[in-house]
Amino acid sequence: MISVLHLVGSPVDEFHADLSRLYARDCLAALDAPHRYRHQIAYVAPGGKWCFPATLETESIAAAESYSIAAAVDRLSDMPIDVVVPQMFCRPGMTTFRALLDLLGLQYLGNRPEVMAMTADKTKARAVVAAAGVPVPDAQTLEPGDALRIPLPVVVKPAAADNSAGVSLVRDDAEFGPAVDAATAHGSGVLVESYVELGREVRCGVVERDGELWCLPLEEYAVDPSSKPIRTAGDKLARGADGELFLVAKDVNRAWIVAPEDPVTQQVWAAARSCYRALGCRHYGLFDFRIDPDGEPWFLEAGLYCSFAASSVIAMMAAADGCEVADLFAHMLRQAEIGSASCSR
Repeated sequence: MISVLHLVGSPVDEFHADLSRLYARDCLAALDAPHRYRHQIAYVAPGGKWCFPATLETESIAAAESYSIAAAVDRLSDMPIDVVVPQMFCRPGMTTFRALLDLLGLQYLGNRPEVMAMTADKTKARAVVAAAGVPVPDAQTLEPGDALRIPLPVVVKPAAADNSAGVSLVRDDAEFGPAVDAATAHGSGVLVESYVELGREVRCGVVERDGELWCLPLEEYAVDPSSKPIRTAGDKLARGADGELFLVAKDVNRAWIVAPEDPVTQQVWAAARSCYRALGCRHYGLFDFRIDPDGEPWFLEAGLYCSFAASSVIAMMAAADGCEVADLFAHMLRQAEIGSASCSR
């Protein structure tokens, strides 16, 4: 039996902690195979305290004993752990906590902390993939007092925030100042990119398989040149009446799988493979592209995570290609040389 530790939560804030729990709960349900896996949970609460709850329900977390990071490391050292699934989406969770796993000699699925840090900075990620020959929109990193050097329309975004937080489309000079303020609210760095006319917007997942890069069916998002030219935070996450987060983007009217024979697929696959190699990805990667009216894909950003929840984008793409999430997880364990099962594809 393989012992799997799920590293969940966020030391930063409740939003990131709730987002982590949302995906991790789905992952635990999807990988519910008691004869095959022994699941354990390490939960990091806002503020940095650790606990090891039996489940991810609020009551279970509240009832679990609280640990300092030093005490938590001692406990981790005593736990039987074959592999860790990082389920944290805040910046420390994607970087510092993965580095801690490396320091402790714990194997984990997914990308290394230095790769996560690089791709979390959109300015650095776009520079790396551009150097590899992947088209990127013209851009300017905005410093305080800088004048805009790129012709309108432009997209203004935080240089290091996820889920489209603080992203605005600016078509008029009067909109630029408020757009910069909105981006700055989510971090000090501001990235301004030329607006790529629609087109389409798609996401491509890439998974390592026996030394090759397996590109998954694309996921396309509902955008419209007039009514919805860009995706915003409201297209991705929302809270229900009970206060719990839910995934807006999984609505079939907002996102769907692209047929493999669609002409755009091969072009995006080629660009995604180049992004994967250039960024130094490991195990899997996820890349967003804007498709212009001529059908050319333009790199927007990389999201190098997979929670192995049924609702996780890479898992959904793999399922559309005939590999359900449980098989995908087993395949990833094989890639990491943990256990011997693999996806039957």
